[in-house]
Amino acid sequence: MSKQYNFDVVIVGSGAAGLSTALHLPTSTSVAILAKSNTEQYSSFFAQGGIAAVLEPDDSVEQHVRDTMIAGVGLCDEEVVSFTVAAGKKSIEWLTDLGMPFTRDRQEISDSGFHLTREGGHSKRRVVHAADATGRALQQTLLAHVHEHSNIKIFDQHIAIDLICKSKQCRGLYALNQNDQHVDVFSAQKIVLATGGASKVYLYTSNPDGSTGDGIAMAWRAGCRVANMEFIQFHPTCLYHPEAKSFLVTEAIRGEGGILCLPDGERFMHRFDKRGELAPRDIVARAIDHEMKRLGIDCVFLDISHKSRAFIKSHFPTIYQRCRKFDIDITKQPIPVVPAAHYTCGGIMIGTDGQTDIENLYAVGEVAYSGLHGSNRIASNSLLECLVFARSSAADISQSLSSATRHRTLPHWDESQVTDSDEDIVVAHNWDELRRFMWDYVGIVRTNKRLERALHRTRLLVSEINDYYGNYKISSDLLELRNLVVVAELIIRSAMLRKESRGLHFTLDYQQTSDEKPAPTILIPDINVSSKPKKISLISP
Repeated sequence: MSKQYNFDVVIVGSGAAGLSTALHLPTSTSVAILAKSNTEQYSSFFAQGGIAAVLEPDDSVEQHVRDTMIAGVGLCDEEVVSFTVAAGKKSIEWLTDLGMPFTRDRQEISDSGFHLTREGGHSKRRVVHAADATGRALQQTLLAHVHEHSNIKIFDQHIAIDLICKSKQCRGLYALNQNDQHVDVFSAQKIVLATGGASKVYLYTSNPDGSTGDGIAMAWRAGCRVANMEFIQFHPTCLYHPEAKSFLVTEAIRGEGGILCLPDGERFMHRFDKRGELAPRDIVARAIDHEMKRLGIDCVFLDISHKSRAFIKSHFPTIYQRCRKFDIDITKQPIPVVPAAHYTCGGIMIGTDGQTDIENLYAVGEVAYSGLHGSNRIASNSLLECLVFARSSAADISQSLSSATRHRTLPHWDESQVTDSDEDIVVAHNWDELRRFMWDYVGIVRTNKRLERALHRTRLLVSEINDYYGNYKISSDLLELRNLVVVAELIIRSAMLRKESRGLHFTLDYQQTSDEKPAPTILIPDINVSSKPKKISLISP
């Protein structure tokens, strides 16, 4: 049976952004965290590299800001970058106090005591990490503390459907309880979207299955602006193996001297950028894509075998063990790798306080566009963004909460006009078609014609999914497909508006970067915000 819950704050998403936000809220605040599946199916859990922060005396906030700005190719908001980077040290100290098991400097070279790595785009070693499984350690640390707080309740297997808004004010949301297939209603003073990115819109991705753009699509349907959706980061090095499910191979391997080579062992990155393997991810991904297409090969190779066996096993234990499962010994042979969709640089527009266009609605982490990443995210700034904006959003929420939880009765979900579906193959087929043409037409290299074809196919899918959604009972697969097709159209429309190549957006029709002062690509939905409980059709303004 459907239920209604009342909380001070409802956080959609149980990754690093969501859990951190919950922990920064006062213990007097009642908090619900909606976990789509379980608390290990978020991109932050799988992050290998680490968290970029200025911790050493030979480094500076100014240098970190400059590196971030350069990687963002003129589209970063410098005030936001400075705001985020300046808070890095405080974020690391907070995690250390929580017991985060960061890797320490055994040789006692660093002043901070941490072992710091250098990754693509960074001019200094400033990436603090927990071996090569930083995301896992971070998630487990945060989750352990969340479980200690009686004011925080986690709702597993709850996938958010839509926000309940009235007069540009968010009042709650609907969520499918996948345990009993009923739709529950959550009422709250404040809603925080921390749902992560949308890389599952592509056929190949390093992200878990839940990265389906849910928060972006929900906010768009509710009336929020989105920005820079054309900038999708493709991680250059994901393990190429039919059973590996796009296992990400951390950038830290290149930071520690790993080289990229062709099947015959020839290096190639120097032909594309003087920084070689340490060039930003967009350049490395395009270089790999170019070589694969030029030679008609399935993958390239990443080789760290020239380092000692002890070094490799101590620095990259997760990757070593995972590759061994596929009979690849990285201490003796190179790793087959390919690019895969990895990070959504655009998203819901927010300020440094996390607030969106809609009152009482916040967005934190990859789901949001803050201005930090510009047209390309520099390595290991993503977890930093989660931590910094979780703190600032929680501070803003805390200041504006009323003293008592408001028990507001919201309309129940209406499914009186729908039936059970016996055509689930439609969802599966549309899901596959969407991800394949997004990969083929809106991937690493784009053209006007490819984008037009993708937009045409997307709008056909919108019509089909709309009809299906309006007539049959919902399922998690249908909800994710509904969100993915919204995000796909936002990506395509944004890409069509940018008449240049910049950062992660590369088009053969406009290969040069414009000399004019760049501006973010902003899309504005043309809808009336409604609190009606009936199913809401897809919006395609």
